[in-house]
Amino acid sequence: MISLSKKYLTSIEDLSEDEIRYLISQAIEFKTKKSDNGNNNQILAGKTLALMFEKPSTRTRLSFEAAMYQLGGNTIYLNANDLQLSRGESIQDTAKTISLYVDCLVSRVHSHNTIIELSQNCKIPLINGLSDLYHPCQSLADLMTILEYKKSFKGLTLAWIGDGNNVCNDLLMGCAKVGINIRAAIPEGYEPPQHVLEVVTHESKLKQTDFTIVREPVYAVRNADVVVTDTFVSIGKEKEVDKRKSIFIPKYQVNDQLMSYSKDNAIFLHCLPAKRGQEVTSEVIDGKKSVVWDEAENRLHVQKSLLVSLLI
Repeated sequence: MISLSKKYLTSIEDLSEDEIRYLISQAIEFKTKKSDNGNNNQILAGKTLALMFEKPSTRTRLSFEAAMYQLGGNTIYLNANDLQLSRGESIQDTAKTISLYVDCLVSRVHSHNTIIELSQNCKIPLINGLSDLYHPCQSLADLMTILEYKKSFKGLTLAWIGDGNNVCNDLLMGCAKVGINIRAAIPEGYEPPQHVLEVVTHESKLKQTDFTIVREPVYAVRNADVVVTDTFVSIGKEKEVDKRKSIFIPKYQVNDQLMSYSKDNAIFLHCLPAKRGQEVTSEVIDGKKSVVWDEAENRLHVQKSLLVSLLI
C-alpha cells in the first residue's frame, strides 16, 4: 500500500502515472475480494467521510457511501441547503470547520474555484467529486475499465466524441499519462481549456503517443479500441440546450453506424446518466460493445482505493 504524494485530488493532473496505475491495481483487488465474497478487513473503521454536494448525484453519492460502509467507515451527506454556505459563510471557514469533525471530504460543486479554495483550507484529504472543469474519480473508473477489458494500455487508441467537458478534460489527461493514443472529435469552440490541452500534449510527447483533435467523428472512431462520449448538455449548461443540440446532433451522436468504424473488439464507455437518442443511441449503450455498467460499478472500487490511499 502506498500513500499519495498529495493529500487531495482536484483533478487527474494531481496524480503521477505510477499513482494512477497503483490506484487501479488496488481497485481491481477490492473488486476481486467483493466478487469472492471476501471482506475488506474494515480498514477504515472509525473514519468518517463528509459528502458536500452542490449538484445532484446518483453514482458519485451511492458509490462513496457504499465504499465507506464496506470499508467500515461512516458517511455524512450535506447538500447545499444543509450548510451555512447558503447563508454567507465563507468557503475558507467552512473548510476549516469540516476539518474538525471528519477525516475526509468529497465535494461536488458548480465551480472548480470552490475545489481549489477547499484544497487550500482543508486540514483533511479532499476529493473532487465533480466540478465544472474536472471529474477525476470518473476518469479513474474509466481507466480501470479499459485495463480490465484490454489488459494493457500500450498501443491503445481512445476516441472521444462530443463536448470538451469536465469528464473529457480528466480522461484525456489520464489517457495521456498512461500512454493511450487519443483522437478527440470535438466541434470548434467546444474544446477543453488551453491548460488541459497543454498537459495532454506534454504527456503525450513524453510517452511518444498521439494526441489529435479533429472535427469529424468518423476519423476519430476509425480503428479505435475505446469509444467514449458524454452528455452534450452538462449541469450548468441548460440555457444552451437548443444551441448545443443543433451543433452536436446528429453529427456527434454515437450510433451503430459510427461504432461500425471502430475495431470489432472495441468497447464503448459513458459515465452516465445518458441522454438516449442524443449523444448515444440505445442500440449502442445496450449493445455488445458497451461496458457502461462495469464502468459504473468500477466507481465503487476506485473510490475505495482512493479513500484507503488517502486515509491510511
